[in-house]
Amino acid sequence: MTWKVQMHLASMVFLVSISVTSFLGSLFSLLMNFTLIVEWEIVSVNSCILMFTLIIDWVSCMFLSFVCFISAMVLFYSGSYMEGDKSIDRFLFLVLAFVFSMGALILSPNIVSILLGWDGLGLVSYALVIYYQNEKSANAGMLTILSNRIGDVAILLSISLFFTQGGWNFITMSEFLSDKEVMLKMLIILAAMTKSAQIPFSAWLPAAMAAPTPVSALVHSSTLVTAGVYLLVRFSPALENSKVQSFLLIISALTMFMAGLGANFEFDLKKIIALSTLSQLGVMISILALGFPTIAFFHLLTHALFKALLFMCAGVIIHNVKDHQDIRFMGSLSIHMPLTITCMNIANLALCGAPFMAGFYSKDLILEVAFMSNINVIAFLLYAFATGLTVCYTLRLIYLSLTGVFNLGLYSSVSDNATIMTYPMVMLSLGGIIGGSALSWLILPDPYMICLTFGFKTLALSVSILGALAGYILSFTGICVSIKSSKIFPITVFSGSMWFMPSLSTMFTSLLVLKTSESIQNSMDKGWAESLGGQGIFKVAMSGSSNLQSLQDSSIKLYMKSFMLWVLIVALYMM
Repeated sequence: MTWKVQMHLASMVFLVSISVTSFLGSLFSLLMNFTLIVEWEIVSVNSCILMFTLIIDWVSCMFLSFVCFISAMVLFYSGSYMEGDKSIDRFLFLVLAFVFSMGALILSPNIVSILLGWDGLGLVSYALVIYYQNEKSANAGMLTILSNRIGDVAILLSISLFFTQGGWNFITMSEFLSDKEVMLKMLIILAAMTKSAQIPFSAWLPAAMAAPTPVSALVHSSTLVTAGVYLLVRFSPALENSKVQSFLLIISALTMFMAGLGANFEFDLKKIIALSTLSQLGVMISILALGFPTIAFFHLLTHALFKALLFMCAGVIIHNVKDHQDIRFMGSLSIHMPLTITCMNIANLALCGAPFMAGFYSKDLILEVAFMSNINVIAFLLYAFATGLTVCYTLRLIYLSLTGVFNLGLYSSVSDNATIMTYPMVMLSLGGIIGGSALSWLILPDPYMICLTFGFKTLALSVSILGALAGYILSFTGICVSIKSSKIFPITVFSGSMWFMPSLSTMFTSLLVLKTSESIQNSMDKGWAESLGGQGIFKVAMSGSSNLQSLQDSSIKLYMKSFMLWVLIVALYMM
């Protein structure tokens, strides 16, 4: 057994053991209502004490358990998916660094020590996005890291504002923040919006699909994009009955509608799943803005299970169809890959909130609680349309790639022979089936009292059925729809391009940020700062030292002798 294989297996066993231990710890914490906070004092400044803090409660332990379990499945999966890659050891270390950064973020309630995980996620995600080292990956990585740096700056600014509150433990202090600290709350929301890719920072999430598929399964299920949601869950006491809730609700509702609409115009398999992740992140943050952080965390866990499964199935399909990602060049895969397609349909049904699947227990609860809440007509319509669009693009994906006409080459060999990639998919399929019900018993032991009329109670199911019919009809009549959509070409382009956000984000990044920084560098760092700074001081010092050297070389004596000689010659001439 080679060193790489030993390292691979040891990492998987280590992550599984942490996952089991953390899950047992979360069960104990739920049963005993137990929370442990460990603090190490680093430095004390006046009345503020900077500490490295760890919090161990049912939220952190359960989330860490899910992250480690999915990471172990991804490592097992990547053992076959990345087989033959020359840099497999670099890939392994980057994934482990990614998991470590997420663990540091989960266990830290301190806004200062949370930077260890927050910045670590941004840095390692950049290294993973540019893993294939081509121009597309480089552009996607630059967009990813520059978008996330905005949130990093917001965290740094919030540290200075927390200093005025007398401490940096945002979990214990968030309950005591009044409406006067609006700037502090907006900075935390800005950081969460960049990490979870809410409008107007949504462009980097589909662009991050340039990373390998196992990385996408990890990033878009339980790590990078969920960091912002987790931060808001921890910070939720400060958001209750606050002025910023309405802002957060409308942004998240627009995000889930925009992502669902864009996915119906997309043909890239991985980007469709990425846009579905963006839509579900909007669902989580919207219900959190309504004041239900526990339900948002519940959906965060169930979504992690079936979204990782969905990406793994997509990776197996891409491998089998010779690295094509366009769903128009697939079709009838259910005949040749029954096990993979079964797992993918389980994930799709859970995503759509089909009854008694994992997504049903959280997503249906979110919709009913939202319909029961005091929301306006715009937010209500966005919820309803986003739910229908989710089922619409899911049925479109199923028809074009899994059923429909066989559009591969005549000699294509498509099968379920990749057994190493199949095992983790089966494990996550069990989570996609029973994970929602099990978590609902653990997290929500007491039932929510939901009072709705029959129309509102069946609205989610009705919208889902209408969305399924629309997705099937649009896929079945794809050519006719394409011809008719050309008549409203501007609207089609606007809807299918994420409302021009990728273009605007890259334009903002290239023109405003990079060009401005270049001009500032040329005029300041390489201009005035050099003339009046290091280079100017160097020139003055060199000229002064050369003059001093001339004096020290007794050259003044030569000047005096020459001067006296000229005076003597002039005097003799005058005489």
